[in-house]
Amino acid sequence: MSQNNEKYYSISEVAKILNLIDNKTGKINTHTLRFWEKNFKQIKPKIFSGRRRLYNNSDVLILKKIKFLLKEKGLTLKGAKKQLNDEKSDLDELNKNHINTKNNLKLKIQNISSLIKKLKD
Repeated sequence: MSQNNEKYYSISEVAKILNLIDNKTGKINTHTLRFWEKNFKQIKPKIFSGRRRLYNNSDVLILKKIKFLLKEKGLTLKGAKKQLNDEKSDLDELNKNHINTKNNLKLKIQNISSLIKKLKD
């Protein structure tokens, strides 16, 4: 913890939070985070001696958005950068439904169910 009570996470902790795990080996893919850090200027972890990285909560939120855009939405790096830079983006930090795909899927199922009910009537 820092003086202002903000929590910091190591690169391996963030990789676990984002579930960046190699399916074949079961190892954590920290290299993915380093790659994203080079490509997205929004990610600014504190880097200490020995190149040890510490990410704060806002870094983790941005990384969740990046993962969603690249892995779930299937955007290219260029498309994800554009989406993150767009101030009118639908990826509101306070609205986690877009990032939490389980909630998003549940909402879609509910919408489809209500449409089917309307069609039956």
